[in-house]
Parts: sequence; structure tokens; C-alpha cells
Amino acid sequence: MDHNRYEYLSLDLRPNGVLAVTFDNPEKLNAVTERGHYELVQIWPDIDADPDVRVVLLRGEGRAFSAGGDYEMIEKIISDPATHRRVLKEARELVRNIIECSKPIVSAINGVAVGAGLAAALLADIPVAARSARILDGHTTIGVAAGDHAAVIWPLLMGMAKAKYHLMTNRPLDGESAERIGLVAEVVDDDELATFTETLADELADGAQESIQWTKHTLNHWLRMAYPIFDASVAYEFLGFHGPDVAEGIAASREKRPPNFA
Repeated sequence: MDHNRYEYLSLDLRPNGVLAVTFDNPEKLNAVTERGHYELVQIWPDIDADPDVRVVLLRGEGRAFSAGGDYEMIEKIISDPATHRRVLKEARELVRNIIECSKPIVSAINGVAVGAGLAAALLADIPVAARSARILDGHTTIGVAAGDHAAVIWPLLMGMAKAKYHLMTNRPLDGESAERIGLVAEVVDDDELATFTETLADELADGAQESIQWTKHTLNHWLRMAYPIFDASVAYEFLGFHGPDVAEGIAASREKRPPNFA
């Protein structure tokens, strides 16, 4: 695995086989750039094929996990058909690549977690949130359907009623609320997040690798059954980028005001 091919993601492989993968754009709250989105797709097959990696610890640098897609990428999706088609393909591959990665993944969710970064966080095998984490899907706020990962896993984790409630209204969840309804596996105090997730990753790295990996593979059949639902959600999301609401949604987000959809 060539660590030098990654720019947005910072990689640190420990001697015990734990690979720390860090969103490294802290000055923009780890917003996912066009390059970052590409890397977030490619990293999982690389990890899967690397015999030195036993466990992945996914985290964000600084005070946020990931603030979602950056505005430059979103505006290119809207204005440039080639970018639109390419990122749509990447969005499909991102979810599938995480699900098919054989290595167990622990995510450490701090601060805000939205969009593609949140998809990676919640598709991790053991997502752990800080109490002050701020989790929201974010799609309908900018005028597009909830795509990425949400249609696959949110109803499975929290039930359909709560999934619809949070995905349609985009009311955020803090870490404690996310754990209470089953969206994350564990919640810890903010100052304990790093230590807790490091210890958990070490524990998995010390475990029987084949049995852990086959357990993950088997349980992920629940997610594979939802692939047709996922494909539809991504298609409707990207259809929305050519719709009438997205311009107002992005403008409102940039100006930090409520959107005024017609």
C-alpha cells in the first residue's frame, strides 16, 4: 500500500497492524474536497489488499470529524456534467468499498460529522461518538435527497420512523442521542474519545483475525440486501443537483441562514 498517493487522508500504520486514517483538512473542519472524495473511495480496496493492516481507526484532525463536501466540489457537481457523473460513481463505490473491506473499522466521531465523512463514520463496524458530536445527514438541507449511506443503514440501526424523522428534517443528533437510538455503538466523554477508540482498535488487532473478518463479512449481508435501495437513493440525490432547490440550499448554507425553498 503506497501511503504517498494520499494527500487529503493522513495514514499512520502502527506495528500491531492498526492503521490510523485521519481526515486532514482541519482549517476547513475536514470538509471533503474533490481530491478527498476520490481518496475516500480508493483507500478501502488498498486497505483490504494490504496484509500488514489488521484494523482501521478512522478519525478527524482537529475539532471536527468532517463537515461534509466542500462548496467548490458541490458547485462543480452542479455545473459540470463530467464531475457530476464521476462523483455519482464515486458515491456508489464509497459505500460498497467500505462494506466489502474485510478489515474491521473503528470510527472516532468528534465535532460535526456530515455527508461523505459521516457515511464512512457510520458504515464503520464500530462507530464511537464523543458526547458533543454533532451528527446530521445534511442532504435535504441543501435541496437533494438523502443519498450516500443513509438509506442503507439508518433504518437498520434506528428503525424506519426515526430514520425518516432525522433524514427528512435534518435535526442533528449529539453523541448521547445517537447512541441511545442505536446510530453509534458507544458514546464517551470528549476527552476520552481518542484513548477509548485507540484501545478498541488495539483489542481488535490482537484478536483472531480470520474469525473477526468473517463475522464482519456475514453481518454485512444485511447491508448488501439494501444495495438496490442504496442505488436508488444515490440516483435521486444526484438528480437533485440538477433541480431547482439546490442553488438556494447551497446559498443558504454558505450564508449560514435557513433556506427559503419555493
